[in-house]
Amino acid sequence: MRLTKQTNYAIRILMYCAANDGKLSQIPEIATAYNLSEAFLFKILKPIVKHGFAESIRGRNGGIRLAKPASDIRLSDVVRITEDNFAMADCFESDGTDCPLIDHCGLNSALREALNAFFAVLDKYTIQDIASSNSRIDELLGLHLLEGYEGPGMKAVQ
Repeated sequence: MRLTKQTNYAIRILMYCAANDGKLSQIPEIATAYNLSEAFLFKILKPIVKHGFAESIRGRNGGIRLAKPASDIRLSDVVRITEDNFAMADCFESDGTDCPLIDHCGLNSALREALNAFFAVLDKYTIQDIASSNSRIDELLGLHLLEGYEGPGMKAVQ
Protein backbone atom coordinates (compact mmCIF):
# COMPACT_ATOMS: atom_id res chain seq x y z
CA MET A 1 0.00 0.00 0.00
CA ARG A 2 1.25 3.45 -0.88
CA LEU A 3 -0.23 6.76 0.23
CA THR A 4 -1.02 9.30 -2.46
CA LYS A 5 0.82 12.59 -2.83
CA GLN A 6 -2.38 14.29 -1.71
CA THR A 7 -2.24 12.51 1.65
CA ASN A 8 1.48 13.06 2.04
CA TYR A 9 1.22 16.80 1.44
CA ALA A 10 -2.00 17.22 3.45
CA ILE A 11 -0.05 15.90 6.44
CA ARG A 12 2.88 18.18 5.59
CA ILE A 13 0.60 21.24 5.35
CA LEU A 14 -0.77 20.43 8.79
CA MET A 15 2.76 19.90 10.15
CA TYR A 16 3.81 23.28 8.75
CA CYS A 17 0.85 24.97 10.40
CA ALA A 18 1.58 23.19 13.69
CA ALA A 19 5.22 24.30 13.55
CA ASN A 20 4.07 27.87 12.83
CA ASP A 21 2.40 27.84 16.25
CA GLY A 22 -1.05 29.28 15.53
CA LYS A 23 0.10 32.04 13.20
CA LEU A 24 -1.36 32.30 9.73
CA SER A 25 0.66 30.37 7.16
CA GLN A 26 0.76 31.53 3.56
CA ILE A 27 0.38 29.06 0.71
CA PRO A 28 3.42 30.55 -1.12
CA GLU A 29 5.55 29.97 2.00
CA ILE A 30 4.38 26.37 2.30
CA ALA A 31 4.89 25.80 -1.43
CA THR A 32 8.44 27.11 -1.13
CA ALA A 33 9.18 24.99 1.94
CA TYR A 34 8.13 21.79 0.17
CA ASN A 35 9.09 22.82 -3.38
CA LEU A 36 5.52 22.38 -4.68
CA SER A 37 3.20 24.40 -6.85
CA GLU A 38 0.72 26.66 -5.11
CA ALA A 39 -2.10 25.28 -7.28
CA PHE A 40 -1.35 21.74 -6.04
CA LEU A 41 -1.45 22.94 -2.42
CA PHE A 42 -4.77 24.73 -2.91
CA LYS A 43 -6.25 21.48 -4.24
CA ILE A 44 -4.95 19.53 -1.24
CA LEU A 45 -6.14 22.20 1.17
CA LYS A 46 -9.82 21.76 0.27
CA PRO A 47 -10.49 18.45 2.09
CA ILE A 48 -8.48 19.41 5.18
CA VAL A 49 -10.47 22.65 5.49
CA LYS A 50 -13.77 20.91 4.69
CA HIS A 51 -13.19 18.35 7.46
CA GLY A 52 -12.22 20.94 10.05
CA PHE A 53 -8.49 20.26 10.40
CA ALA A 54 -7.47 23.68 9.07
CA GLU A 55 -9.17 26.98 8.48
CA SER A 56 -8.64 29.33 5.59
CA ILE A 57 -8.69 33.07 6.17
CA ARG A 58 -9.35 35.06 3.00
CA GLY A 59 -7.98 38.43 2.10
CA ARG A 60 -4.73 40.22 1.58
CA ASN A 61 -3.33 39.21 4.97
CA GLY A 62 -5.09 35.86 5.00
CA GLY A 63 -3.66 32.40 5.12
CA ILE A 64 -4.30 29.09 6.80
CA ARG A 65 -3.90 27.74 10.30
CA LEU A 66 -4.98 24.71 12.24
CA ALA A 67 -8.66 24.76 13.14
CA LYS A 68 -8.02 22.76 16.30
CA PRO A 69 -5.01 21.79 18.36
CA ALA A 70 -2.43 19.66 16.52
CA SER A 71 -2.74 17.17 19.37
CA ASP A 72 -6.39 16.58 18.34
CA ILE A 73 -5.63 15.77 14.69
CA ARG A 74 -4.96 12.05 14.29
CA LEU A 75 -2.93 10.86 11.31
CA SER A 76 -5.52 8.16 10.67
CA ASP A 77 -8.25 10.79 10.24
CA VAL A 78 -6.19 12.76 7.72
CA VAL A 79 -5.43 9.59 5.76
CA ARG A 80 -9.09 8.57 5.71
CA ILE A 81 -10.23 11.90 4.23
CA THR A 82 -7.48 12.21 1.63
CA GLU A 83 -7.26 8.67 0.28
CA ASP A 84 -9.86 7.53 -2.25
CA ASN A 85 -9.46 3.81 -1.97
CA PHE A 86 -8.14 1.30 0.52
CA ALA A 87 -8.70 -1.73 -1.69
CA MET A 88 -5.58 -3.84 -1.34
CA ALA A 89 -6.86 -6.48 -3.76
CA ASP A 90 -9.77 -6.91 -6.17
CA CYS A 91 -11.81 -8.61 -3.47
CA PHE A 92 -11.83 -5.35 -1.48
CA GLU A 93 -13.61 -3.55 -4.31
CA SER A 94 -17.26 -2.77 -3.65
CA ASP A 95 -18.32 -3.64 -7.20
CA GLY A 96 -17.54 -7.29 -6.57
CA THR A 97 -15.22 -9.78 -8.15
CA ASP A 98 -15.49 -13.01 -10.13
CA CYS A 99 -13.73 -14.95 -7.40
CA PRO A 100 -15.89 -17.78 -6.02
CA LEU A 101 -14.13 -17.46 -2.65
CA ILE A 102 -15.05 -13.81 -2.08
CA ASP A 103 -16.79 -14.36 1.27
CA HIS A 104 -14.65 -17.31 2.38
CA CYS A 105 -11.10 -16.34 1.50
CA GLY A 106 -8.15 -16.29 3.85
CA LEU A 107 -6.40 -13.64 1.75
CA ASN A 108 -9.29 -11.22 2.12
CA SER A 109 -9.29 -11.74 5.90
CA ALA A 110 -5.52 -11.32 6.17
CA LEU A 111 -5.52 -8.13 4.11
CA ARG A 112 -8.41 -6.67 6.10
CA GLU A 113 -6.54 -7.44 9.32
CA ALA A 114 -3.42 -5.77 7.92
CA LEU A 115 -5.40 -2.65 6.93
CA ASN A 116 -6.96 -2.49 10.39
CA ALA A 117 -3.48 -2.77 11.96
CA PHE A 118 -2.26 0.06 9.69
CA PHE A 119 -5.01 2.35 10.96
CA ALA A 120 -4.52 1.23 14.56
CA VAL A 121 -0.91 2.44 14.39
CA LEU A 122 -1.88 5.74 12.73
CA ASP A 123 -4.52 6.24 15.44
CA LYS A 124 -1.67 6.48 17.96
CA TYR A 125 -0.08 9.52 16.30
CA THR A 126 -1.20 13.12 15.96
CA ILE A 127 0.07 16.03 13.91
CA GLN A 128 1.60 17.34 17.15
CA ASP A 129 3.53 14.09 17.63
CA ILE A 130 5.13 14.20 14.21
CA ALA A 131 5.62 17.97 14.07
CA SER A 132 7.37 18.05 17.44
CA SER A 133 9.52 14.97 16.81
CA ASN A 134 12.16 17.18 15.18
CA SER A 135 13.37 20.13 17.24
CA ARG A 136 14.66 21.82 14.07
CA ILE A 137 11.40 21.65 12.10
CA ASP A 138 10.98 25.44 12.08
CA GLU A 139 14.47 25.85 10.66
CA LEU A 140 14.08 23.05 8.12
CA LEU A 141 10.81 24.54 6.85
CA GLY A 142 12.24 28.07 6.72
CA LEU A 143 9.85 29.36 9.38
CA HIS A 144 12.71 31.01 11.25
CA LEU A 145 13.16 33.35 8.27
CA LEU A 146 9.61 34.72 8.42
CA GLU A 147 9.06 38.19 9.78
CA GLY A 148 7.68 38.08 13.31
CA TYR A 149 8.50 34.40 13.87
CA GLU A 150 9.49 33.54 17.41
CA GLY A 151 9.89 29.79 17.61
CA PRO A 152 11.68 27.78 20.26
CA GLY A 153 14.78 29.73 21.26
CA MET A 154 14.43 32.21 18.41
CA LYS A 155 13.91 35.93 18.25
CA ALA A 156 11.61 37.54 15.73
CA VAL A 157 13.13 38.53 12.39
CA GLN A 158 12.70 42.29 11.83
